[in-house]
Amino acid sequence: MKLSDLQDIDFKNVGGLPLPVKAVLLLAILLAVIAAGGWFVWKPMLDELQKAQIEEWGPDKNSGLRGEYESKLAQAANLDNYKAQLKEAELKSNILLQQLPDKSQMEGLLTDINQAGIGRGLEFELFKPGTEKPSALYAEMPISIRVLGNYHDLGAFAADVAKMSRIVTLSELSIVNVNVNIKDSKGAIQGKLAMDAVAKTYRALDKGEMAPPKKKGAPPKRGGK
Repeated sequence: MKLSDLQDIDFKNVGGLPLPVKAVLLLAILLAVIAAGGWFVWKPMLDELQKAQIEEWGPDKNSGLRGEYESKLAQAANLDNYKAQLKEAELKSNILLQQLPDKSQMEGLLTDINQAGIGRGLEFELFKPGTEKPSALYAEMPISIRVLGNYHDLGAFAADVAKMSRIVTLSELSIVNVNVNIKDSKGAIQGKLAMDAVAKTYRALDKGEMAPPKKKGAPPKRGGK
């Protein structure tokens, strides 16, 4: 079929047109319908589909509603594990808190530290409790100490403190020679040393000392004064 044949088509008498001409006309009509449908019907539908896909998957295919759902689903699957870990942490916390003396027992603990040094033949030049530093559940009390003795007795004293039933730690340690000879427990002559340290003790807070939980602010009033 030639282009000149199309120019000679009588559109008022389509039924009488040759079959090849009818086929070309039908194809042209279908293409026009498809193009019109694509622009006016399918394009808006595709835009909506793309919008829905972004909402479901997110622009990076992992941050939309599906990604959020899968993340929460994974969290739900691990919920029992999280609960077990929390229970274990609470148990450890309670065990540690039970090792802390209360306020009424602190004086006895300080006496125990002092007696541990005296029991090793050490001489206290300084034993000065500092200011307590409270936290959420316990208070820390630093004690500045300076003790004199030989090397082995100082080491034994530090070991005795570490083995106490209550939590006591030694920090900021420094040992210097004071140029004095002394006899150890076996009668041997040894140089006298001075050990400076900060012994940190901890006590459980009384209920009255714990900070009350923060209250949520009241919602603002609407209208009126």
